[in-house]
Amino acid sequence: MFSSSRTLCYALLALTVSAAAHNHGRAASKEKECAAYEPAPRSNSAVATSWYAGWHSTTGFPLSKVSWDKYTHLTYAFAETTPDVRLLTLNGSNAELLPQFVSEAKKNHVKALVSVGGWTGSLFFSSNVATAQNRTLFVKTLVNFARKYKLDGLDFDWEYPGRQGIGCNTISPSDTANFLALLQELRRDPLGAKLTISAAVSIAPFAGPDGMPSKDVSAFAKVLDWIAIFDYDIWGPWSPTVGPNSPLDDSCETPDNQFGSGASGVKAWNEAGIPMDQLILGVPSYGHSFRVRKADAFVNGTDTLASHPKFDTADPPVGDSWDDAAGNDECGVAQGPGGNIDFWGLIEQGYLTQNGDFAQGVPHRFDTCSQSPYVYNTSAEIMVAFDNAQSFAAKGKFVKSKGMRGFAMWEAGGDSNDILLDSIRKAVGSY
Repeated sequence: MFSSSRTLCYALLALTVSAAAHNHGRAASKEKECAAYEPAPRSNSAVATSWYAGWHSTTGFPLSKVSWDKYTHLTYAFAETTPDVRLLTLNGSNAELLPQFVSEAKKNHVKALVSVGGWTGSLFFSSNVATAQNRTLFVKTLVNFARKYKLDGLDFDWEYPGRQGIGCNTISPSDTANFLALLQELRRDPLGAKLTISAAVSIAPFAGPDGMPSKDVSAFAKVLDWIAIFDYDIWGPWSPTVGPNSPLDDSCETPDNQFGSGASGVKAWNEAGIPMDQLILGVPSYGHSFRVRKADAFVNGTDTLASHPKFDTADPPVGDSWDDAAGNDECGVAQGPGGNIDFWGLIEQGYLTQNGDFAQGVPHRFDTCSQSPYVYNTSAEIMVAFDNAQSFAAKGKFVKSKGMRGFAMWEAGGDSNDILLDSIRKAVGSY
């Protein structure tokens, strides 16, 4: 197996010529192959994007189901960091499919990116950027990777610079400064200068040396095309009560129920120096489920679902067929089932109709503060906080009103018949 970096590609070309100098046709063909790759030009146009989880290509969402004409960009997940700064791995993400993903994207005039990192793939980001030597090697690794797969761009999903993510990431107070230095060096590379480079981030700006959100991240605006703010996983099984997975706003909540929102995240990043037209809103096509006993699920004496009910942490529910199973995580820590239910899973499990509406007889409510729907299964005693077409429309209108660049959905395969995708595209109205 060879790397298709320009340097190594030409090294291979030289080897081919020396081994078979008489075959000028093959050598010329190899040189043409090395020189042919060029990423699609960067632009400042609106972004309608999603992540494509390679591991779901064989469990219900093959490339043939992608609505290419509804995206400007699509990002393959994930290329994971490793202890060797010279190596990224697509293990677990169906590496064999990536060339076809890129080919299909280009055929449909969609820019093809790969996301580097992810929740389980960010373990070695910190060590990979910790020194000048490592950053130089990592830039070469990234450029070689982009060239090998003929990518239009790279998405950095480091969870999280300066803060622990999954629990066993390498971490340093200098992570944010080192990340910036890496991106600056990447932009100085001839190919890196042409790539579309984005970052997926939490609702709080990158942590500074003191561990607190940085007040000035404006330098990142010079090296990134856009930043996608994760407006999801705000509440989940780790929270004190049931709450909205993806609140658009929480300023109307009581103080003890304000854990952040899309609105607060956009405000924080913008005030820290990222222009609105370089911000896109990350939106989820899945929800979190909680075991809520009937005595706690309803407002006393009514059939109205309670707001922020307590849930049974000792009996976590299983989500849909894509949910994370119970077992040890990448850090070796025992975990229960994730409890995640995709939008299609809510339909499959009878909470919603095929059109994405609340199913008849299913207790539900729509919280106008967070713009979040909830459903409840009285038999299984499961409450699900999720997003539907109504909440996606609200988020699309927010994106438009703020002059943001667009939206990014995790993940493309979680939707059902493009109900969510069509809703937010229509609300943004600029594609």
